Amino acid sequence: MTYETSVYAEENELATAEQGIYTANSWKLMWWRFRQHRLALVSLIFLVLAYLVAIFAEIVAPYAPDSIERLETFVPPQMVRFVHEGELTRPFVYELKRTRDPETARVTYVVDKSKPLPIKFFVHGEKYKFWGIWKADLHLFGIDARRQKVNLLGTDSLGRDLFSRLVYGARVTLSAGLVGVFFAFVLGLFFGSISGYYGGFVDTAIQRMMEFIRSVPTIPLWMGLAAALPIAWNPLFVYVLITLILALIGWTHLARVVRGRFLSLKSEDYVMAARLAGASEYRVITKHMLPAMTSYIIAAMTLAVPEMILGETALSFLGLGLRPPVVSWGVLLQDAQNLRSISLAPWLLAPGLAVVAVVLAFNFLGDGLRDAADPYGQ
Repeated sequence: MTYETSVYAEENELATAEQGIYTANSWKLMWWRFRQHRLALVSLIFLVLAYLVAIFAEIVAPYAPDSIERLETFVPPQMVRFVHEGELTRPFVYELKRTRDPETARVTYVVDKSKPLPIKFFVHGEKYKFWGIWKADLHLFGIDARRQKVNLLGTDSLGRDLFSRLVYGARVTLSAGLVGVFFAFVLGLFFGSISGYYGGFVDTAIQRMMEFIRSVPTIPLWMGLAAALPIAWNPLFVYVLITLILALIGWTHLARVVRGRFLSLKSEDYVMAARLAGASEYRVITKHMLPAMTSYIIAAMTLAVPEMILGETALSFLGLGLRPPVVSWGVLLQDAQNLRSISLAPWLLAPGLAVVAVVLAFNFLGDGLRDAADPYGQ
């Protein structure tokens, strides 16, 4: 009886699982397939953490991005250690002593292994305004030494903590990708759906407009904008302007794809049935045709964000985009333009590695979403 009962219970579980698969909606099926893509799942977790760091930049960063220490220029990255004199202890860094090479007069830093500096979490340090609204001084980590700082990624030529600047720069660079993609997708979906649904003169006019936009050379356009934009303008206004221009340039590819899908969807039976039932054109487009492209739209958005991030980074690196005092990853990479600086402080390339990591994560996430939304394309 025990064996028969266990077999019967297993059969019931299998039947329940199969019933759950048959009755699951498309979003749940997509999530089940997405979980099998381990690399995309890891990328999703990494991107969530990256955006959480950007949101809480003031708390995560131990120092202000413009905090200058002229006696701590080009400090190498400090390694976080857990073992001191053979004993396991809390995380700490060793104190650094500033010295000067007698032959080359180059400033160097020597690790003093007799003075460990414990790293404490949720400490009170430099004051800041969280998102420019609330005053606070709580930081995720820090040390209690007055003349020493914890520089996980080293410092730049002005003694500013590179880790703090990288965290603050993530807010600008990562948000530029999202804002730019949002505007690009609004334009792409709007013009692509109208072009594919109505056809005729409307389709011809929109296609000619897209061809004109795609024929404009990007680099000369940005060079002209960089020369035209006054330096005295508010950096926040320049940031918004850059995201808008990136969106105006990047919506044409999506519009062409949407147009092609609409040309094939408008002859489907359910679209014809909606028209015969008296549904308005707005309802046919928004309630019947666009939802059929949901899976493609989600996957395309995740693949379009890296293009916006690379665009902002490249333009700011060339001096055609954001400028100091705005802190973005492209602005931080301007310090790596000098070969001498790179040879003396290779850690200045850390923002470039951050850009590569985020772009790869978005690409892996987009591949996973595309496979999950279209399992027959695998």
